[in-house]
Amino acid sequence: MATKRIADEPAYVLHRYDWSESSLILEVFTRHYGRIALVAKGAKKPSSSFRPILLPLQPLHVAYGGDAEIRTLRSAEWQGGHVMPTGDALLSGYYLNELLLTLLARDDPHAELFDIYANVVQIIASEHDEVLQGALRTFELLLLREVGFLPPLNVQTMTLAPLDAEVAYVLVPEGGLRQAHGDDRASLCGADWLRLHDALQDHAPFTTTLRACAELMGALKPQLRALLHYHCGVKTLRTRQMMIDIQSL
Repeated sequence: MATKRIADEPAYVLHRYDWSESSLILEVFTRHYGRIALVAKGAKKPSSSFRPILLPLQPLHVAYGGDAEIRTLRSAEWQGGHVMPTGDALLSGYYLNELLLTLLARDDPHAELFDIYANVVQIIASEHDEVLQGALRTFELLLLREVGFLPPLNVQTMTLAPLDAEVAYVLVPEGGLRQAHGDDRASLCGADWLRLHDALQDHAPFTTTLRACAELMGALKPQLRALLHYHCGVKTLRTRQMMIDIQSL
């Protein structure tokens, strides 16, 4: 059987592990082939052309080959565009990468999600905090929808009853969208959920959802966080715990 070779594939490095004294295992998000694992032989050597390139949050074009679960990286070219984020922006990028590593299966293409991720990385690099927070909520919504964990936001999940624009509803991990109770700390009115639903159905969902999230972030953030933690199977994501620890210092 001929070895499969892929060339000039848009990609981002999500994570990297030491494999030997001189090589790395990479978790890579590609546009046409989804999340894949690659071995970068000799990447840790001072003379390796891979050494300054295989960094997270940097747009790459890669070539690789092989039929095993872990393919072999043949080449990688940096596509330019921005410098490496720092501080809170860098942690936000690591947060996106942790979500993708946890929620995306290997070898499952998500081309539209790849393009959305690239848009958010550009915003992270610009370090405009107000826009960044909206972009993170937008990415969370679109990622949850892409992997099938986001219920329709125009009906109550359990009864499929339409939303009342004036009534408050809450998104809960175990039951989807339901009418808010007195002990719910965060909720949105039906009109807001319907606006988010319509934005997600738009032909350009990133831009429209980003606009819809702009005034809803305070109430939306804890609901999405609870849903993500539930489906990731953790109480707190590692990058979020890192942010908390740094802020406490």
